[in-house]
Amino acid sequence: MFRTLAKATAAIAVVCTAAGAGLALDEGRAGAATPTAGAATPTAGAATRTASSAGASSAGSAFTGSDFTGTRKIRVDGHSVNVSCAGRAHRGRPLVMLMAGGGEGLDNMAALQKSLSRTNRVCSYDRLGEGASDQPAAGTLQTMDDTGALLTGVLDRLAGDRPVVLAGHSLGGYIAARYAPGHTDRVKGLVLLDATIPHLTRDMDRTIPADATGVPAQVRDGAIAANEGQNPEQFVIADGPVRSAGHIPVEILKHESQYAEVPEYGPALEKMWADGQREWQRISARSSLTTAKGSGHYIHTDRPDLALKAVQKVAHRAAHQH
Repeated sequence: MFRTLAKATAAIAVVCTAAGAGLALDEGRAGAATPTAGAATPTAGAATRTASSAGASSAGSAFTGSDFTGTRKIRVDGHSVNVSCAGRAHRGRPLVMLMAGGGEGLDNMAALQKSLSRTNRVCSYDRLGEGASDQPAAGTLQTMDDTGALLTGVLDRLAGDRPVVLAGHSLGGYIAARYAPGHTDRVKGLVLLDATIPHLTRDMDRTIPADATGVPAQVRDGAIAANEGQNPEQFVIADGPVRSAGHIPVEILKHESQYAEVPEYGPALEKMWADGQREWQRISARSSLTTAKGSGHYIHTDRPDLALKAVQKVAHRAAHQH
């Protein structure tokens, strides 16, 4: 999650993985255009990006996704993208792609990657604006067209023709859930770890009134600003309906408690978040929603056992579905 707001509250963090940066009001990115969250304008060239846009890796053109362990840079659509992989590729088993929350480098999910690598081929990557990957173009906004094209290029390089399971936390979960329905030829399973909810701007507007003050106002205004692109990825987190990905296995984990810092609106915010997680269940006829007991927003840190179990379960089902 974005860390530009110094320890504002844990509540601000879970409202949206991007909320902290939103409260910083696009720090360091003055002048960027700001559309409404529901009316994203694709960055120039996004519509022309295809799977063939993945370029050569910095390690050479012979580099493939199954022959290295560790962190490397690859070229995707002219961008340098930081990736990390571990574990052996097994015949018939999917590649597990971990997707961190906003403001987080791939190191944030390194412990989960290490655990998964004992039985799976597992990779992670830094999106543009995160970690050691390139920054997005100055003065532009990224949309799902852009971040989806980048993910396609990364998967082309690291997975090839192998099936894929996407496992995303917070904003990474939101991106995975938006991406999967249009790529069911490749994405065969999904794990959402307290994913940013499908209609955060709408639901935040309904839950905390515009005349709120103090921390509640920061939570509301920060989430909405971040959704409009005031975040390190310059990514518009648009509201929208949940599209179906058919019958792929989907495990959804939600936090147990995260809003103690906003007592006046805490129960309403918890209901908002829980309702949003139930919305994500519509993504598949084989989806399951579980509350991670004893967990805050960082489920893979607070309850690594549950996160590991969920990914292993989906990877197993993806390998054996017909």
